[in-house]
Amino acid sequence: MKNTNSPGGWAGSLMLCLLACSLQHCSTNTSESKPQSAEVVGDSIVHAATVATQYVEKDGRRIAYRKIGQGPAMILCNRFRGTLDDWDPLFLDQLAQHYTVVTFDYSGIGLSTLVNPADSLTEVRDVRDLAQALNIQQCVLVGWSHGGRVAQYITAHTPQLVSHLILLGTGPLGKNAFAPEQIFFDRALKPVNDEDDEVVLFFEPRYKASVEAARQSRARIQARTVDRDIYVTPDKFEKYFQTVARYGADEKAHAFLATAGIPILALSGEHDIVFPIEGWYALTRHYTSLQIIMLPQAGHGPQQQYPALTASYLHNFITHTAKTVE
Repeated sequence: MKNTNSPGGWAGSLMLCLLACSLQHCSTNTSESKPQSAEVVGDSIVHAATVATQYVEKDGRRIAYRKIGQGPAMILCNRFRGTLDDWDPLFLDQLAQHYTVVTFDYSGIGLSTLVNPADSLTEVRDVRDLAQALNIQQCVLVGWSHGGRVAQYITAHTPQLVSHLILLGTGPLGKNAFAPEQIFFDRALKPVNDEDDEVVLFFEPRYKASVEAARQSRARIQARTVDRDIYVTPDKFEKYFQTVARYGADEKAHAFLATAGIPILALSGEHDIVFPIEGWYALTRHYTSLQIIMLPQAGHGPQQQYPALTASYLHNFITHTAKTVE
């Protein structure tokens, strides 16, 4: 049944954009609220920074994943070069107050293995196989950057698996009228990314508050000192390039999502150098369940800069919208 209390379509998109923009003068202190208990194992509280890595064996490959929290399932698909260690743990802990949060490495990336490196769509099967192994019948599917394209493709081709689709710092499937800025390629394709690269790639270096948020996020990520993931080196890039071409050509999936009845939230920073938020605006009268939020003074990783705020938006969106078809 459609939730008539939730904003939808163009009007809902505009309302949420205006709401987010009204936060222009809010504090960018990413410690805005302390994460509560994510999951209790014995007498210990398990947080994203300390939870152990686990593995699923499927078809000769090993999928590395971490799981925290309790509640409805939420699976997160990662960015280009992203591993388990690259999600801000505060963001995950905030989500884990309401959801069972599952992060993972794509096959052949980080701690996950892959028999055939040329198998370009294994990352799609990773989500399906992980859901099956964890007995997840339906989930909130979240994708950041490249992971947003993965999440859209999965939703279009396996809609029964997805209750809500949440897209962070990404663009729609199919042809994108807004190309990435050259600085993205200059920084993202370096053999090793340093702290300055991270500021440029995922934050907004024009603003001191965003640079400070980058420092805080990096400190939270580096607080994990054991059971760390493996850095993604340039020899893995081709795997991503193959899938980028596949997702960009999938106009049928793009058309399906427009009227699928699955609530879609696109949340981006005001200056995303990879997927400008403007790419979503043209879809507001075509995507019947799309809502858009823009966060101020932020870049390609809005959830890294505003972890608690982003988690709050996500939870409210999920709570007040519902899938209209099965």
